[in-house]
Amino acid sequence: MTLVKFNRDNGKALMPGVNDIFESIFNDTFFSDRMVTRVPAVNISESGDHYHIELAAPGLKKQDFKINVDRDQLSISVEQQSENNDRKYNKREYSYSSFVRSFTLPELADQDRIEAAYEDGVLKIDVAKKEEAKTVSRQIELK
Repeated sequence: MTLVKFNRDNGKALMPGVNDIFESIFNDTFFSDRMVTRVPAVNISESGDHYHIELAAPGLKKQDFKINVDRDQLSISVEQQSENNDRKYNKREYSYSSFVRSFTLPELADQDRIEAAYEDGVLKIDVAKKEEAKTVSRQIELK
């Protein structure tokens, strides 16, 4: 989720600079940390025999992830302790201290054949389809 700047008059404000003031306030980390939900972006795709989930989460280690399946729910969670260092950030946009993403698996997903890998900041989960999902296409002859 992201905060989108709404500008009704397309930059034709009566008092130029007012928009700049509000923009600088809402781009401040005090506001942005509270207004923006910090969950990683996800791509979901499907091939002939698998469902694919790709979750962008740079800066994590594979042991940070917990992946669970409960009934038809696939949950990905990360719980990290905040860093206690002396670094003062001017702007910080990519910290994921903790999050949970959950997905409802389709009926045709084979929950016993789920594989996951984390590399280059992307968690990739492949969920195999059950055999009945792999339909063979055929042409129907008209009579």
